[in-house]
Amino acid sequence: MIRFLVDTSSDYTVEEAKEQGLELVPLHITMGEADYRDAYDLTKDGFYEMLTTSEAFPKTSQPTPQDYVDIFEDVQEKGDELICILLSSKLSGTFQSATLAKSIVDYDGIYLIDSLSATHGIRIMTDYGKQLAEEGKSAAEIVDALEHMKSKIKVVAVVDTLEYLCKGGRVSRTTAAIGEVAKVKPMITVAEGEVAVIGKSMGKNKAISNALKQIESNEPDQNFPMYSLWTYGTENCEVFESRLNAAGYEAKDRLQVGATIGTHVGSGAFGVIYVTK
Repeated sequence: MIRFLVDTSSDYTVEEAKEQGLELVPLHITMGEADYRDAYDLTKDGFYEMLTTSEAFPKTSQPTPQDYVDIFEDVQEKGDELICILLSSKLSGTFQSATLAKSIVDYDGIYLIDSLSATHGIRIMTDYGKQLAEEGKSAAEIVDALEHMKSKIKVVAVVDTLEYLCKGGRVSRTTAAIGEVAKVKPMITVAEGEVAVIGKSMGKNKAISNALKQIESNEPDQNFPMYSLWTYGTENCEVFESRLNAAGYEAKDRLQVGATIGTHVGSGAFGVIYVTK
């Protein structure tokens, strides 16, 4: 039997993971003195409520190797195969923890994929992997297909405030202060496994126009779903979706982004994720 494992940076809820038969390993979120298991102890809305009201800036930390060992040993004992699709190694030590766990268990039926992605990019890869498994592909064939696919996953998102990019050290305080006054809306992506600012626009309408240009220049592959994304508060995403539809694109679903990326972008962010041709 081929099984799949993701970490909570994938933004699957615990309920979704159970419904789909996925192993779900939590990252940890530290806010001041409190420590939470992402998705298990803290919902997405709960995270953003704390983010917007707490003076402390959240920190995320990877699962321990033991978190993986327990699952890997169960897979070995049952003679199954396990495909792990994990948060980008450039954003967290999650992949390294899994690599160490695999060396401890020493079982060839475990496959580790560094997604070089985060949030629902991992969902797209997982759904495709499950589809290939249902078609009768071997674990090795599925891993090869996903390795080829991962560079084609495109994230285009608009950040509503510079506050959290500043707190995370991605823009300076001066830039953030000037940007807030000028209503600058940064556009970000996940490029080569890292969160990167790829443009800045004056105001939301201009930001949406520039996001649509990004999509036009990186044409979606219609064989895979496109999802609209939001962090906290759907108003901006709803406006974006109407512009997206007018441009001839249709999101299969609207998906909320959790703590791993939400820490950097805060509430009010919106965007899209899809697979390029």
